[in-house]
Amino acid sequence: MDKKKIRFYYGIVLIAVGLGVFYRIPQVMPQIETIEFFKQKMFLVKLCFYILGLFLVWAGAIRIFKIYKDS
Repeated sequence: MDKKKIRFYYGIVLIAVGLGVFYRIPQVMPQIETIEFFKQKMFLVKLCFYILGLFLVWAGAIRIFKIYKDS
């Protein structure tokens, strides 16, 4: 398989995983709130998850953009 195709599909996977993180955050936060250690730090936990999702989408978009820019 061509390296460009692999990079392209990897970019799509990164974007899909990032969007999946955004989708799952509201469903998982109530479960994390039950853990006593995280109860007082929920804002920080949510912020970290949203930043993680943003970085995943951003990295996938950059990877796909570079493939189209080079072709």
